[in-house]
Amino acid sequence: MIIIGNQLQNENQLTSSSLSSEQNEMIAKMSRYNNKYSFLNNEHFQFVLQLRLAIIKSARNLYASKAKFTTFARAHCNGDFWNLTPQGGFKLKSGVSPSMAINDIYENGVLYGFECATAMVIIFYSAVMHSIDRKQFDRLYQGLYLRDWQSDEDLPIYTKRGNDYLPGDCLYFDNPQFNPNTPHWQGENAIDLGNDLFFGHGIGIKTAEGIIEALNKRRASYATESAHLLSQVTRIDDKYLYQFSRDSSRNNALNFITTNSIVGKIGCNCLTL
Repeated sequence: MIIIGNQLQNENQLTSSSLSSEQNEMIAKMSRYNNKYSFLNNEHFQFVLQLRLAIIKSARNLYASKAKFTTFARAHCNGDFWNLTPQGGFKLKSGVSPSMAINDIYENGVLYGFECATAMVIIFYSAVMHSIDRKQFDRLYQGLYLRDWQSDEDLPIYTKRGNDYLPGDCLYFDNPQFNPNTPHWQGENAIDLGNDLFFGHGIGIKTAEGIIEALNKRRASYATESAHLLSQVTRIDDKYLYQFSRDSSRNNALNFITTNSIVGKIGCNCLTL
């Protein structure tokens, strides 16, 4: 159910031909799930629709960038913008604007290689960059570091239990009997693109069945258990980020995190090889 300013909303009053199909799908699913989706006001609600659509577009654009899937040990980046750490992370170079560095991943993707969790964080940063003022983005993320699920304190990422999947969420496909020779395929992070499609870095854009099929091909020879979608969603804290949007009321931007948060498997836990 959708609650805006303490008022329960009707799905038919929120969906619109002016919105994208993905945004209308977000509204339909939020309205029909039993979970409560609370928003400060209509501006906050519209910000969330835009942010989630930006996540979807950023995922599709990362796929189009030709950035490679690889392990931490083989990670690589454009040295004009990033310092490659011994752990396979990318540390923003001094004097480089965070927005330019994130943009370079998309514009010069062939120079980059990283694993699936890092890809999800890059997508989140890109979406935020396109959803708030660029100067705010560069101010917030001056210490940008990309590796696995590490993110700036101003990009709060959380995971909660549940099957209330929405376009713009990051989901996790678990591969419990992965081939021990390729432990980086123990699972796949994937952005829900809407319209029953998902993007997983290294697998591409597929249906849920397509991602499961790809992971099953990377199981151990003795495997009997199929890969499967976990009952959890990973999201960024939209209410925290809303305070940095052009339409926000700074006085309202306090204390938001969806309930039922867990500390659990976030990402594919890719190993260094």
